[in-house]
Order: sequence, then structure tokens, then C-alpha cells
Amino acid sequence: METNNGGYKDPKWSDLKESVNHPYHYTAGQYEVIDIIYDQLGINGIRGFCLGNAIKYICRAQKKSKDERQDLEKAVWYLNHYLEVLGEK
Repeated sequence: METNNGGYKDPKWSDLKESVNHPYHYTAGQYEVIDIIYDQLGINGIRGFCLGNAIKYICRAQKKSKDERQDLEKAVWYLNHYLEVLGEK
């Protein structure tokens, strides 16, 4: 089980990580949606998509979600994905 601080195992953290990294509604089919977007838009398109989503999640973190941490984790995920794609250049 994943830990979020000092080895303490928190099942909520594991659920949060899964809902951020690979939410079911994006992975229910044969392909993950982010991979389809990358395939269709190419490297520049996916970079813009990732930055746009990071901005969206940062802006709404305290407004929409009861748990602002989840929105901020999603923003971090998109920024990290952007950096991974940037490394492919």
C-alpha cells in the first residue's frame, strides 16, 4: 500500500493516487485517454493539453472539490507528464 508520510499506510492516499494517476473513467477501455490524445495531437498538442489541464486543476482546487488535495495532485500529474513528453523531444 502506498504511503504519504513517514511510512504510515493510509488507504485513502492509495485511493487518491489511483484516482489521480489512472482514474477508472479514463482507463475503462482498451486504451487510456491520455494516450489517444497524444496519438491524435502529437507532441506539441499533448504539451498544450497538459499545461491547460494543470492550470485548470490549480484554479479550481479550492472551489470545486471538497478535497483540494486531489485537484492539486492532478495538476502535478499533468505537469509531470508534460516534463516526460518534453524529455522525448
